[in-house]
Amino acid sequence: MNLEGLRYAHAVAEAKSFSAAARAYGVTQPALSNGIAKLEERLGGKLFDRSTRGVTQTAFGLGILPLIGQALVALDAVGAEDRRLTEPGEQKIRMGVSPLISSGLVSRAFGMVRDFPAPRELVLREANMQDLRACLLASRLDIILIPAVAAMPRFAHRVVDVEPVVVVGPDAAVKEPLELAQAGEECFILVADTCGLTTFTTQLFEAHQMPLRTYAGEAVSFQVLEDWAKPGLGSAMVPRSKLTSPDVPHRPLVNEGREVQISFEAVWSADSPLAADLLRLADSLAATRCTNTVSVS
Repeated sequence: MNLEGLRYAHAVAEAKSFSAAARAYGVTQPALSNGIAKLEERLGGKLFDRSTRGVTQTAFGLGILPLIGQALVALDAVGAEDRRLTEPGEQKIRMGVSPLISSGLVSRAFGMVRDFPAPRELVLREANMQDLRACLLASRLDIILIPAVAAMPRFAHRVVDVEPVVVVGPDAAVKEPLELAQAGEECFILVADTCGLTTFTTQLFEAHQMPLRTYAGEAVSFQVLEDWAKPGLGSAMVPRSKLTSPDVPHRPLVNEGREVQISFEAVWSADSPLAADLLRLADSLAATRCTNTVSVS
């Protein structure tokens, strides 16, 4: 049986939603649905019923899905034990980071890992969120630092940083904060939805039931966002640390006077052989995160 299909089915059973399960695994909903359909064909029965009221398990699914969950736990245990036996002297923590993660957060993680009672080497990999999730699921990474914009079932989570969001525009003379209610009048340039910034922007506007006006084109980097905002193609929303220079024209984004922030989380498997160190690292990062501003959802 296809392992991805088993994991997809288990994720849908936990999330009770095909779309939420697809977001958790960083795949499109059609890809997840196709994987489950192939599994159902292999098993000879339908696992889920879908309706306007949500997703429910069929009678067949109620019997099979608990066994799928047990099988996945056993498979994950095999992988963990394999790593423990074949890498007994492993001193590395493999950390994946989103391009949105600030260099300051990475530096803090490096210092903390080095000062562990049993010092470890931090091996970094920067990649988009889909790749980071896939590597964590395949145990090719031990922990990932990503924007807290989509759940990952069965993994441990800890918010480790929060950062103010700013709006980049063409007018250097305008410096006063921009209220979120007024941001609905702006036209925003978005980046490809791989690092989590576009997901954050979309969720922010949806949460406040505001329309999001967007530029027809799509930028590939934060530098391009600034370059395109400068001549007035639109505005750009970015974490403050991603400004290429403090001199880039920008305004703090606020909601009723309070800074709008983006949260970042550490995600890791509680079943990892390094689970104790990963929890220590996440807790240490969380304890030292910036606390001088108020987070706004």
